[in-house]
Amino acid sequence: MKTIEERFYELGVVPVVVLDDVKDALPLAEALINGGLPCAEVTFRTQAAEESIRLMSKKYPDMLVGAGTVLTKEQVDRAVGAGAKFIVSPGFDGEIVDYCLEKEIPVFPGCVTPSEVAQAVKRGLKVVKFFPAEQAGGIAMIKAMAAPYTMVKFMPTGGISAKNLKDYLDFPKILCCGGSWMVKGDLIKAGDFTKICELTKEAAQLAADIRS
Repeated sequence: MKTIEERFYELGVVPVVVLDDVKDALPLAEALINGGLPCAEVTFRTQAAEESIRLMSKKYPDMLVGAGTVLTKEQVDRAVGAGAKFIVSPGFDGEIVDYCLEKEIPVFPGCVTPSEVAQAVKRGLKVVKFFPAEQAGGIAMIKAMAAPYTMVKFMPTGGISAKNLKDYLDFPKILCCGGSWMVKGDLIKAGDFTKICELTKEAAQLAADIRS
């Protein structure tokens, strides 16, 4: 059985999804699976998030579905109760991290400073999110932070696209990148899951080519 980290590495790209309507959850999951990225970080900031995670996890149990933008312990419980296999938070919140570790829930907190990475290391975490990636200094900042923290790998998210994916994935300390360019909100709202599947295939192929 592969770990979540191993699966993230194989994918190279984790689709970061905002769902405003539960009806879009299953068609979106299908498009991602058929496109070669059977994974979704569903942001927990919409009313539809919890039920969307539940539907996706139930229909596609092998799909790696997690919750992003998790800000409270109560949201952790709701997300995991719905079937989320991992938790991602935008910033480093010690309370949430400790709560997840206590319950043995894979957690990837956002870290953009050496102090935050230090807090993660102290708790035994090996992988952290780097958000918002481009705005916080991009790959140059990650390389600078990775130098003293040799045991940590990063999941940059924010401002990453097909154009700059290679800059990130070329660096061995990058586990994978979070991206939403293949699951744009307007495409989901328009129900254009064929286009989402196409863009997902391109993203999956691009990540595979970079890493080969």
